[in-house]
Amino acid sequence: METAAASERVELAKHCSSRNWSKAIRVLDSLLAKQCSILDICNRAFCYNQLELHKHVIKDCDKALQLDSCAIQAYLLKGRALLALGRKQEALLVLEQGYNIALQQTSDVKQLLELDELLNAARPEIDVTLNHLAAETPVSSCATQKIDNCQVSTSMAVSESGACSNGNTHELGEKSMDASKLSGGASELRNGLAYKEKESVKSGSQINGKPSSNGSDLSETSDRLGDLSVIGNKFSSKSGSVSKQSLTAEARSGGSNETKINNNKCTIARISETHSISVDFRLSRGIAQVNEGNYMKAISIFDKVLKEEPTYPEALIGRGTAYAFQRDLENAIDDFTKAIQSNPAAGEAWKRRGQARAALGEFAEAVEDLTRALELEPKSPDILHERGIINFRSKDFTAAVKDLSICLKQEKDNKSAYTYLGLAFASLGEYTKAEEAHLKSIQLDSNYLEAWLHLAQFYQELADHNKALECIDQVLQVDNRVWKAYHLRGLVFHGLGEHRKAIQELSIGLTIESSIECLYLRGSCHHAVGEYREAVKDYDATVDVELDAVEKFVLQCLAFYQKELALYTASKVSSEFFCFDIDGDIDPMFKEYWCKRLHPKDVCEKVYRQPPLRESLKKGKLKKQDLAITKPKANLLRFTDMIGKKIQYFCPGFLPNRRQHRMAGLAVLEIAQKVSKAWRIEWRNSNKGTAKNGKKNRRRERINMLSQNRGGAGCSTSTSSETSTGYASLEDRSSGRSILSWQDVYSSAVRWRQISEPCDPVVWVNKLSEEFNSGFGSHTPMVLGQAKVIRYFPNYERTLNLAKTIIKEKLCVRSKADKVIDLSKDEKIEEIMRAETCEELHKIVGEDFWVATWCHSTAFEGKRLEGTRITCIKKPGSLGYDFAIRTPCTPARWSDFDEEMTSAWEALCNAYCGENYGSTNLQALETVRDAILRMTYYWYNFMPLARGTAVTGFVVLLGLLLAANMEFTESIPKGLQIDWEAILSVEPGSFVGSVKSWLYPSLKINTSWKDHQEVSSAFSTTGSVVAALSTYND
Repeated sequence: METAAASERVELAKHCSSRNWSKAIRVLDSLLAKQCSILDICNRAFCYNQLELHKHVIKDCDKALQLDSCAIQAYLLKGRALLALGRKQEALLVLEQGYNIALQQTSDVKQLLELDELLNAARPEIDVTLNHLAAETPVSSCATQKIDNCQVSTSMAVSESGACSNGNTHELGEKSMDASKLSGGASELRNGLAYKEKESVKSGSQINGKPSSNGSDLSETSDRLGDLSVIGNKFSSKSGSVSKQSLTAEARSGGSNETKINNNKCTIARISETHSISVDFRLSRGIAQVNEGNYMKAISIFDKVLKEEPTYPEALIGRGTAYAFQRDLENAIDDFTKAIQSNPAAGEAWKRRGQARAALGEFAEAVEDLTRALELEPKSPDILHERGIINFRSKDFTAAVKDLSICLKQEKDNKSAYTYLGLAFASLGEYTKAEEAHLKSIQLDSNYLEAWLHLAQFYQELADHNKALECIDQVLQVDNRVWKAYHLRGLVFHGLGEHRKAIQELSIGLTIESSIECLYLRGSCHHAVGEYREAVKDYDATVDVELDAVEKFVLQCLAFYQKELALYTASKVSSEFFCFDIDGDIDPMFKEYWCKRLHPKDVCEKVYRQPPLRESLKKGKLKKQDLAITKPKANLLRFTDMIGKKIQYFCPGFLPNRRQHRMAGLAVLEIAQKVSKAWRIEWRNSNKGTAKNGKKNRRRERINMLSQNRGGAGCSTSTSSETSTGYASLEDRSSGRSILSWQDVYSSAVRWRQISEPCDPVVWVNKLSEEFNSGFGSHTPMVLGQAKVIRYFPNYERTLNLAKTIIKEKLCVRSKADKVIDLSKDEKIEEIMRAETCEELHKIVGEDFWVATWCHSTAFEGKRLEGTRITCIKKPGSLGYDFAIRTPCTPARWSDFDEEMTSAWEALCNAYCGENYGSTNLQALETVRDAILRMTYYWYNFMPLARGTAVTGFVVLLGLLLAANMEFTESIPKGLQIDWEAILSVEPGSFVGSVKSWLYPSLKINTSWKDHQEVSSAFSTTGSVVAALSTYND
């Protein structure tokens, strides 16, 4: 061992005498790995100093001073490095401290004189700099610089969950721009969500933080080879450029501390390229070229070095970095791999290869590389930060929290780490910790735009729109050219039902950046408020955008479908509203592809397209009087707005949507008016005795209205509408019998829901294509991997307990392949009953599985209907489990629930149209209320719509109560979701008992609703309905 060490000492002396500092450092690395010596640490710092790798000098000096606070050489070297970086005040403090210690020791006069000389030189320079700065007036509070040539691959898109991470955001703060401090695109904050990207999910260009007096030359501030960092799916360097000095040492040590921004350029002497020049200085020239963005020149220089020494790891890392900035990730990875093969201890090569792999979406491989880099440099905050962000992007939120928390123990001022820690905590459902982390990031830098944007989306997802808007205001106070802020504000206004305000914000955003996210959302807002020409224009522009991320392609698919629907709606604006019939008029294949967000290629080939906008607008010309809100209409809207607010869920994730409230109020009143009229006819017929045995054998007839758009573009070729029957007549003129069915009642609510937010695929599942036969249905997740879905996770524990109860009774579950998995042996049932998480449940079962709930039939004694399916599916690796409810709608199941709904509707009509007809006695109407709740119970378990079942169910419930002169005067209790109450109840009686406890005390008799104008008369056309939903008199 001693002989080997002596041999290495001889080799070290040889490299130093020949000025081969890179190889000298390599030997010192080896020596220090065996034994930590203050002398060798200072020797390595000296070698770094010769290579002008000043940040590594500082890092080694700090290590030496931790071991011996009186190491004079460490003070000297650190002072010199700080001066070279322009950090003169810090240098002065270090040199003074070293000088005072040297005075006390007086053992090395030479070191004392050196310190004195440096101090005398530093003090006047600092005085001159301070005087110069005092005379200067700052140009601006922040600077913005696009660094597109430092971006690789794609940025993250805004998801439904998303995230607000800006694809090419660069910090400009007091610290140097170490790329690992600003990585990751966020967002899938979402649930349902990125920004989402979460989601989320992220790509404008902005610089965050405090001003630099120079404004833009970030390349002067860094002493690193611009740590490559994954932002969205891009590569970036925190400084916006690659540093001029750090490549050689970075190959070994990986991380370094950040430094304050300096406006004085760190220069490297220009040396002619000859074979006699030191390889180290040629490396410095290559790095300088990368720093200037001259990647091809840099590659040429590195090529020459590698021609002489093909396995030189530092040159391979340098060339790989240049490739990475050129978006040539494959060649970059090849070079990093060769560097690793040449020197497996080159931590920087492992790290950079990990970053390159992350940019390609190879998250598992990226984490492996960064883990190896971390083994070479244990507890490196830089690598922990980088791995934490990649873990977040790969949805391993637990690992992300662990890495970022350890990182922050060492770097307490790492604002980027706090931001991503907040994102990870939010995904795990730790909302208080998430908020604290975001606020800590902002506390460190109140101008940090990334943190404000993420916090804004965090509040939006919690449905705290006021705080979200406050955060967005903060962003725009720092920099009013951040398009992401306008997009996020547009999303908030859209969620609040303020579509016209959203259009204004998105339009501002589009003047800054022509982003597909803003175009698509603005198009959908134009569509909703009836501005079809503008909607079509934005949808076309969305389809034409050249994508930089595959995740954004779904927006182009949706824009295609929604343009067709906008054209369809435009052609219906002057038609009666009941003729607006997406389910009857639009081709089943079109609807299915729209619901599933599939590529529209097959739709284009097999389905007729809508006619051009000019024809649609000519066909659907709207009269001005249709859009006018008269006094009677205004009174009607005031009343219905009051009713509509009652649908609001007071749960995290549910924004109070003004447009949806108005829709609900109008739908409730229209249903009440139509049902009341039908009940009046029924009551008259019953009194006349024209319907013998009507209570048991009433046969409902339906009007099969020929579509107003048959054979037209994008339309079905069927000849009747089974679920979308209009209210052309409530009385069969030949027999005088009521023909209103349960489908007619719910179809009215569905139609209002469709027109209120036309970009939501609210359609009857049985009106889709052949997929209906294979069980297409709704899917509502509570847990997605490790992420807790903010809206639905509150139902997780009850759902898990219900699943265990069902398994205990059935002694089996079903596999993904629909095969029975027997659980009756080996005491598995006992284990299952002890399981507290879906993870534990899955481990006991041993594979992915589902179990079906049931509903006890009221129509057929002893019959059980299949309710929803509780599913548990393991994600790859350690990424958690998907725990959800899925409701298939097969023809057999549809038939069962159709019979049950028919029976429930019959029972309701019988309960009201007999002795209780017209009663104003709440006690006498209890059987009516119970009948309404039973029908609502079966509706929620039926789940017959692709989406929108919850709101349409409650709208009909309120409408039926009002038709029986009972008005709901309070709100749904906080934290309660009435549809889940039904889904998790196997007995209709338990649901009725649960809901009546808060619903019935809030009912009062109200007959004044009958004094209002009929909704179908006040807003008779599709155009007038759109106008009513889009016009507010504040």
